[in-house]
Amino acid sequence: MIDVAIVGGGPAGLTAATYLRRFHRSCVMLDADESRARWIPESNNCPGFPGGVSGPELLRLLREQARDFSVPIEPVRVGRVAREDDGFVIDGEGRSWHARTVMIATGLRDRLPGEWAEDALACGALRLCPICDAFEVSDRRIGVYGPADSIGSHAEFLLAFSSSVYALPADGGDGGDGGAEGEAARQAGVRWLAAGDLRFDGRRCSYKVADGEIALDTVYSYLGFDTSVPLDGLDIERTRSGEIVVDRHQQTRVPGLYAIGDIVGGLNQIAVAVGQAAIAATHVHGRLAPVARSDAEPAR
Repeated sequence: MIDVAIVGGGPAGLTAATYLRRFHRSCVMLDADESRARWIPESNNCPGFPGGVSGPELLRLLREQARDFSVPIEPVRVGRVAREDDGFVIDGEGRSWHARTVMIATGLRDRLPGEWAEDALACGALRLCPICDAFEVSDRRIGVYGPADSIGSHAEFLLAFSSSVYALPADGGDGGDGGAEGEAARQAGVRWLAAGDLRFDGRRCSYKVADGEIALDTVYSYLGFDTSVPLDGLDIERTRSGEIVVDRHQQTRVPGLYAIGDIVGGLNQIAVAVGQAAIAATHVHGRLAPVARSDAEPAR
């Protein structure tokens, strides 16, 4: 029986693991290596990196820090998290772990517009988070791609960075005009195009409609996301889009079950995920029985 099992090895999970080990808590990280952070070509708003940092490099550094404090990281996809009398059981790929508490840090899985999306993300032609990197495309030609009834407010937000913002409906919802949000976006200055086809030529994206094609410097994709949290019969509360609802300590309404990072409703940012991890780890440490330390055991 370990103190904490952490499901997911992104910035939130790795930060929580480091905190817990520095509290002398036993923990294990179960990670399928699918953090959203791996898509980031370069982040320039991540605290402590004035020259920017890529997502893979940030994950490498966080893993190195966690390993410095002997965090065991198991490369496994978790298939089930279930309640037991004295805690939780976590199953994955034929193995099981028993823990007093569990932290879900699996993040979200973005729905991407095509098989070419990974290459487009790598070169900045396709992006997922304007809060993270819209500054880098200030005054460029920006597209906002997604269902017509959900992209109006996102497109209007991007007008703070460029006067050339194009709404690119991925379907004909609401007649393709985006309803009230679409009208507000158009009134603010967004250029609303008819439903068309988003393409990538290996360098940048373009959007083809019946009467022509427009080249774009970058496109923000808003196709939604999926969650894959294997919580077997646990009475957790979720938002309409599937994110987990937590209290101010990051605990769900199931005692001992916490959620941190993008899987929690709110602002999906690395800085936020790291803060949630610190809050959750500290609360877990306080609610569990005190750690008994041998006088002969050296502190780190």
